[in-house]
Amino acid sequence: MMILYLHGFRSSPSSFKAKLLADQFSDPALAGSWFCPQLPASPRESVAIAEALVQKHLPADRIASELVLIGSSLGGYYANWLAERWGCRAAMLNPAVYAPRDLATQVGTHTAWHDGSPFVFLPEYVDELQAMRTGMTRPDRYLLVAATGDEVLDWREMRDYYAGAHQHIIEGSDHGLGDYPRWLPELRAFMGLPGSPDA
Repeated sequence: MMILYLHGFRSSPSSFKAKLLADQFSDPALAGSWFCPQLPASPRESVAIAEALVQKHLPADRIASELVLIGSSLGGYYANWLAERWGCRAAMLNPAVYAPRDLATQVGTHTAWHDGSPFVFLPEYVDELQAMRTGMTRPDRYLLVAATGDEVLDWREMRDYYAGAHQHIIEGSDHGLGDYPRWLPELRAFMGLPGSPDA
């Protein structure tokens, strides 16, 4: 199995969710299975990094069966596009289902959440997001974890977009899904792993 986590806008492998999940999948049986790259501002470059990682670690004929994508926020948008390309499973954590619309308001200079480093989100990046628009051909391959208390994105849009997929709608919580005991067991079950170990 290969587990590829794609973080959100302004986020990084140092985020709470990324570190939590890294701990969850540190079981010796999964050694070498966890990947969480730092993604650049460019959506096209972000997806290229993900593609290169997968192609390096999995033969083409095993990607659909052995790759599991986990996408958080903007990373969920990338994960959807990649899952449709490869036919693999994908878990979406408060995903940005209408990323071109939402990120069009973010053109400009920003700082990363975890180290304060500056970066620029360019207008052409919105076009790159638009080029990744895709559907959902096999809802059974997807798990949605959405919080009604998400202060950044509308959980109802997520619910409706992923109609027919496995869904775990959390009452309350927040965009960061800080109350991890409520959603980790279902994520592990979706991935075919035993119950959640102590975190």
